[in-house]
Amino acid sequence: MFSALEDSPQISAGRSAVGALGTAVRQEERPSSDQPGVCMAVLDSALTIRQANQDFFRHFASPAAASVDVLDAPPSDSSASPPDVCGRSFRDLVHPSVRQPLMRQFERLVMGRRDRFAAHVVALRPTGDAFTGSLTASAVSGDGPDPAAVLVLMRSGESTEDDAVVAPRKKLLSEIDARILEGIAAGLSTVPLASRLYLSRQGVEYHVTRLLRKLKVPNRAALVSRAYAMGVLTVGTWPPRVVDDFIK
Repeated sequence: MFSALEDSPQISAGRSAVGALGTAVRQEERPSSDQPGVCMAVLDSALTIRQANQDFFRHFASPAAASVDVLDAPPSDSSASPPDVCGRSFRDLVHPSVRQPLMRQFERLVMGRRDRFAAHVVALRPTGDAFTGSLTASAVSGDGPDPAAVLVLMRSGESTEDDAVVAPRKKLLSEIDARILEGIAAGLSTVPLASRLYLSRQGVEYHVTRLLRKLKVPNRAALVSRAYAMGVLTVGTWPPRVVDDFIK
């Protein structure tokens, strides 16, 4: 069942680590992963995707490869070749707005500082469209002191307003608009913003009004909330920072 892990050069714990992973999936995670819509993937210590189930491929693989289920295929089934998402870094599937804090949690997991964590995630489909969901990552032990692999379970959210709001990575803002949005998110009023950016007060208000119209919100507080919901502002950093992908 877990032959892809045995073949991975990044995991040196050997066959016993594969057995430990199989036990972990069967005894702890497999019941929840059998529920419809639960994506499951096995990552090596570098967070490279080594195996996944069909729900995972349905969300992240190209359409031609989405019907394969590497986790459920027996080792003798040579027809179950890994789809294109296998071999990619899990980091690439995460929206830039949540990538940094999520990778910090994975780093602590791989270094053995914790056994598992749960987090909200904004992920990216092959088309670049984003969707929200919940993620649970668990360390799987091998023969050595460090985890041999990471088991990831993801459940995509129901169709909600937030899912609709999360934006693909498009160039939405000019450089000056991005700096003004960062300042507003940090709590700066018009005068400090004008001083920082060498603009007049009228110039700042002009750009703020454009931002309100562009994001279709009535005031500055709603502007910040919408920017976080869209993934334009990076989660978990201070001072607030606009994701580079959204700057023209």
